[in-house]
Amino acid sequence: MLAELGALAMIVGIWLLRRDAQLLRERLSSVVQREQRTWDKLLMCTVVLVWGGWFVLMGLDVGLHGTPQVPNWLQVLGALGIPLCGAMAVLTFRENSYASPVVKIQEDRGQMTVMTGPYAFVRHPMYAGAIPYFLGTPLLLGSLWGLVLAPFIIALLGLRAMMEERTLDAELPGYEDYAAQVRYRLIPFVW
Repeated sequence: MLAELGALAMIVGIWLLRRDAQLLRERLSSVVQREQRTWDKLLMCTVVLVWGGWFVLMGLDVGLHGTPQVPNWLQVLGALGIPLCGAMAVLTFRENSYASPVVKIQEDRGQMTVMTGPYAFVRHPMYAGAIPYFLGTPLLLGSLWGLVLAPFIIALLGLRAMMEERTLDAELPGYEDYAAQVRYRLIPFVW
């Protein structure tokens, strides 16, 4: 898992450095920033704590059992979730140079509503791409408790998407019309 994540981070990082260094700087910035809404600061701190606790839980779960609790084929399926997440991130970054880790409107950079690429299918493709990661990681590690907690983390992403949309509707020109055209937030034909 660490090799997969490390390789993915290097590949995406080098690609972003060559394609959009400003977006790379933004993505590497803190998850808590001065311009950020208070609700997003609180939510992101919660996500960081839950995410860290999730990894500790999975380590303890597998460590206490001594072996993975899922069949090998599910571990392989889980391993595929990480590059799928990375591919969705690249597709998102290719279309949206404003993909900040915090909710903020980047007026100084002329932020506009993005409607192309994966944004033509879901309004939050980065969050959609995280779903295979959050389901795949516990499968790869063989942790049933990690898999049990994954829907809670995905629900936090859904909550953030809904809260983020309030800001986008109110402050980003064209977003309200875009949201009327692209009905789904995370999963096409579902939600």
